[in-house]
Amino acid sequence: MNDNPGYRKENISDELNALLNEMDFILKRNYMSDVYDDLFDRKLPIIDDSAPNPFGPNDINNLDVEFDDGKSPPKKEELEDKAPKKNLEELLNELNSLVGLKKVKEDVKSLINIVKIMKIRKERGLPAVDMSLHLVFTGNPGTGKTTVARLLAGIYREIGVLSKGHLVEVDRSKLVAKYVGQTAPQVMEVVNQAMGGVLFIDEAYSLVSRRGENDFGYEAVDTLIKAMEDHRDDLIVIVAGYPDKMEEFLQSNPGLQSRFNKYINFDDYSPQELMDIFLRMCEKNGYKPTDGAKEKISQILSLLHETRSDSFANARTVRNLFEKLLTIQADRLALLENVTNEELSCIVEEDVDKIELADLMR
Repeated sequence: MNDNPGYRKENISDELNALLNEMDFILKRNYMSDVYDDLFDRKLPIIDDSAPNPFGPNDINNLDVEFDDGKSPPKKEELEDKAPKKNLEELLNELNSLVGLKKVKEDVKSLINIVKIMKIRKERGLPAVDMSLHLVFTGNPGTGKTTVARLLAGIYREIGVLSKGHLVEVDRSKLVAKYVGQTAPQVMEVVNQAMGGVLFIDEAYSLVSRRGENDFGYEAVDTLIKAMEDHRDDLIVIVAGYPDKMEEFLQSNPGLQSRFNKYINFDDYSPQELMDIFLRMCEKNGYKPTDGAKEKISQILSLLHETRSDSFANARTVRNLFEKLLTIQADRLALLENVTNEELSCIVEEDVDKIELADLMR
């Protein structure tokens, strides 16, 4: 090995020149200065400040452009109700077309009537009672509480109670934070999203069901009560859950009792109503159960209703049954080489026989 420094310097220089020549070949004889020139001169045009303003001297302030200095927190987009707005007649027809819920429909109509009459009294200069329109929905899962809340939001919009008439549905996880100082802002964020519409809180009792040192459910309730008072003219809150648990929830805070004084109870569907829901699901999705299949499905629904617990899921159970039948039918048809449209649409007794009742009782 040659230890001569001059030799090593010359050798390294030769290697570096060889590497540069190879790079030069790869770049197709374009030197690095040319590459950068191409990138900045030809690929990205230079903005000339002296060029005339195409918008005119005064139009720049009118452009729909926002400049961010990077210091402001990101803005949250306002949630808008994208669904086409229905008129009052359409909303009432949809309410009346729901399976069962006779008492619920009567209660909703009474609510609408009292609001209408109070508006007329106010317009004619007569004293109008200042009424709370916040509601308590009680009942088991799958009894249509969310559906009715959504319809009621639109109805309130159409009769002038709410400005937007959309529904924001939340539960405990959307209202209660894990750390100190985060719950109140989290509740207000949800409230702001619901402004002009209905805030629907499912299983509201869970907000006060835990009494641990690090639980902030009660803070969420206090913040919610204040927001309801501050925005009483354009916000309606509906709390929902099991009847006994909702009573405990309302007794947990005097402010809740004074603001939620209207109850609508959603009874469990009868076996015939459950069957009607199932047949509507079939019709909507293009399925036709045979008469034998209908008879067996009816027997299953009657048994589920008879043995139901307090957590019986009603229409959700029907939906679960429907989807399980579709899976069973698909497994049967997949074995056939040729499948007709009639077979694709038909649910037969053989499909129903494979239903496991234990899966539907969970």
